[in-house]
Amino acid sequence: MDLSNTVAIITGAAGNLGAAVAARFRSAGARIALVDHSPDRLARSHEAGPDCLLLGGVDLTAEDNVQGMAAAARDHFGRIDALVHTVGGFRGGTPVEDEPLSTWDRLMTVNLHTTVLACRAVLPSMRDQGGGAIVTVSAGAALSAPAGLAAYSAAKAAVLRLTESLAAEVKAQGIRVNSVLPSTIDTPQNRQAMPDADPSAWVRPGEIADVIAFLVSDAGRAVTGAAIPVTGGGAGRRAG
Repeated sequence: MDLSNTVAIITGAAGNLGAAVAARFRSAGARIALVDHSPDRLARSHEAGPDCLLLGGVDLTAEDNVQGMAAAARDHFGRIDALVHTVGGFRGGTPVEDEPLSTWDRLMTVNLHTTVLACRAVLPSMRDQGGGAIVTVSAGAALSAPAGLAAYSAAKAAVLRLTESLAAEVKAQGIRVNSVLPSTIDTPQNRQAMPDADPSAWVRPGEIADVIAFLVSDAGRAVTGAAIPVTGGGAGRRAG
């Protein structure tokens, strides 16, 4: 998957998944604009350079911040070929009748609203240059919601429906929009939160990054409007 002709914005780049996507894209030759709310975490996670623009302190819930992010990337690289939006939030374990509305509002804001704003910010550039690729991050829970995850599942389902509708709207303009749906991601935080679980059944950030790279690359040029479950290799996966 050669991304040497690709300029990509990756949000949440200091997080586990965002950092894995950034590493995968760099190894494939992409020029990348890495975005995160925390400039300190971003600087600790990545090294800036001619092919790597660090955009820290970006509030992706604020439209002016998101528009400024896209403008900075476009000014630096001259174009925007791809957006990978990894930003989101999780909270669960509370029944519907007990879940505060503030939790519903918060999960819709960090999952759905940030996705809407990020997509809208890059679309004019992609339209002007005749194409592009957007990858959103939903979740397996968007397809089948377990007990106690109603608010989270609803927010991720909204991201999925947004992805499908946007893909239909911009397909004729050469812009592809797809979503990945990970199961539980193997991160230090999840291992700490679920010490009795078996992480070999989880999906690794690098595995998700590989799928995202495919969707952005020319190899994925015929794929749009897709919801792709990414659940890991399980017992059949090589160790290491």
